[in-house]
Amino acid sequence: MARTAGKRAEAEGDVRARLLGSAAELFSTKGYAGTTVREIVERAGVTKPAMYYYFRSKEGIYLELMRGPLEGFLESIESAAAEKGGARDRVVGVCLGAYDYFMRHLPHARIMYSIYYGPPQGAPFIDFESVQLRFPETILRLVKEGIRGGEFRRGDAADMAWAMTGAVSVAMELELSARGRGIGRSLGSGGIRRMLGVIFHGIAVDGPRATGKGRKG
Repeated sequence: MARTAGKRAEAEGDVRARLLGSAAELFSTKGYAGTTVREIVERAGVTKPAMYYYFRSKEGIYLELMRGPLEGFLESIESAAAEKGGARDRVVGVCLGAYDYFMRHLPHARIMYSIYYGPPQGAPFIDFESVQLRFPETILRLVKEGIRGGEFRRGDAADMAWAMTGAVSVAMELELSARGRGIGRSLGSGGIRRMLGVIFHGIAVDGPRATGKGRKG
């Protein structure tokens, strides 16, 4: 009995995963509005009733598809910010963590950018803005800690934070548009570390390099 229930749960998990994977690929290439339920189920190799059973509608599968990665992105930022170490190391950890997570979820990022920045597609509302803002807000908090602790020189903390946030954000967005020519593809996360090093050279009190001892690039 237990073995049968386990196999059923495994089969159900496989169907859900195939549907989510199919939706992610289609939404990221054709857009939310341009994707039909029939295309999702055909690509997943399941029936429409199966999709309706697990997600009820295209809107439901979209919400499920985006919820996990967005929550995971926020968790990766908060986890890196809570690590032990100085402000500089934690800034590097947050930036690398955000970039690495973004790279692991490029299809989801494409969906988010197309809906947030593109023309209306009729997708259910998700508060993308609050998720996006958590990244610069976390960097700003760490920069202020660094100034108070004497790691960073006194100055406009917001300007310092935006310089770091902007560098990482551009690297992320290049991966969406450059198709293999972005800094991450060519240089790995070490490229992010070097960009941060240039910024730290201008704001650090005790040295020009971003050590990032808490993470390996």
